[in-house]
Amino acid sequence: MQANNIQEKILTFVFWFSAFIIVGILLTIIFYIMYRGFSAIDLNFILQAPRHAGREGGISTTIVGTVYLTLVSLIIAVPLGVGAAIYLEEYASRKSKFAYLVNLTAETLAGVPSILFGLFGFVFFVIFLQMGWSMLSGGMTMAIMILPTITRTSQEAILSVPHDYRENSLAVGASKWQTIHRIVLPSAVPGIVTGIILSIGRTVGETAALILTAGSSLGMPLNLMEPARTMSVHLYILAMEGISMERAFGTAFLIIILIVIINYMANLSLRKLSQAKS
Repeated sequence: MQANNIQEKILTFVFWFSAFIIVGILLTIIFYIMYRGFSAIDLNFILQAPRHAGREGGISTTIVGTVYLTLVSLIIAVPLGVGAAIYLEEYASRKSKFAYLVNLTAETLAGVPSILFGLFGFVFFVIFLQMGWSMLSGGMTMAIMILPTITRTSQEAILSVPHDYRENSLAVGASKWQTIHRIVLPSAVPGIVTGIILSIGRTVGETAALILTAGSSLGMPLNLMEPARTMSVHLYILAMEGISMERAFGTAFLIIILIVIINYMANLSLRKLSQAKS
């Protein structure tokens, strides 16, 4: 009995120590970036457009480019991903070869490096479809990249809805679609939103695929067919080309702030949805 208690204490210490190390690494990275980048942050840095390849001015156009590309990718990927999840979990037979192929494709795409998505987008959207370096090319490439994440998380969210909900709904005369639309999907919303949040984070932090498809123009994008530079691409170019490390850290600092705001708003919306359901 005493040996079991000692073993339990050792395992508990190992688990707590592992968690402490992970949190410590994360906080170290965040505080280092904040320390190096805080001096570059002011109102002009946020509101002004970059000048002289980013050596002067701010990053306003890259913020706009990041928001636009994220919205384009979500508008394309969310309906497709959630629709595929509904088909796989609610309509497809467990023995369906097509459903097996869809699942296998989603799992395979989830493990493909982002640079390969970028090469595909460059060859197919930029060259073959003659879209050029544009927000539409970048947005469609990112939509393909985040599609597996949205599909798989939506599947898990739909699967977590108790089967009794479906049976009770069908028992009172509701159709299959009415049951999905009014019972299953509202119950699965928190999990679906989680997948969308993860996708937003990947879109905001992506660099390689967007350089090849969306371009790296410092101008303000006015329509979907114009090139744009995202904040992560701007950070990469500033740092790798040695243009300005101070502004690179400032951009990284704002990316962290943007991700924190997105997560806060998503958690706030999840709490409100949960309260509304209860």
